[in-house]
Amino acid sequence: MMQRALHRAATSTILRRAMSTAEEGAAGSMTLNFNLPHETIYSGAKVSQVIVPGSAGEYGVTADHVPVVAQLKAGVLQILHDGVAEPEKYFVAGGFSITHANSTTDISCPEAVKIDDIDAAAVTAVFEAAKSAFASAEADSVESAEAQIDMEVSKAMGAAVGVSL
Repeated sequence: MMQRALHRAATSTILRRAMSTAEEGAAGSMTLNFNLPHETIYSGAKVSQVIVPGSAGEYGVTADHVPVVAQLKAGVLQILHDGVAEPEKYFVAGGFSITHANSTTDISCPEAVKIDDIDAAAVTAVFEAAKSAFASAEADSVESAEAQIDMEVSKAMGAAVGVSL
């Protein structure tokens, strides 16, 4: 009996998705909400795909994607807009992505910056300062942990702009 109920529920979901129309959402489009604590970058934006730097690996989200919740790692978040060949790229320091069954994805990050706005020399300088602070910090101290985080984020940011640290 339980198996039949589960089969009916799964079949119902599949049929609803198969029978959805373009009026329910732009064909092939998904809705993106991209928020920082101090700024909303996108609210209800129609996009074709989002490539997310998940902590378990990078993955793409399109319309009708299976619902998923993921922690983000420091890396590049890519937003592909309909009719635009080149993705819009943001460096994110972490955060969360929640994809809902209605083709809406919510992304919340503590900080994000457009890749084009990153100064490679500044990234290198921050990495070197963090490396120095890590070397001079007492083992297992708060200062050591903060310096290690700064180094890891700087490495990821450097990789995003083509700088090997």
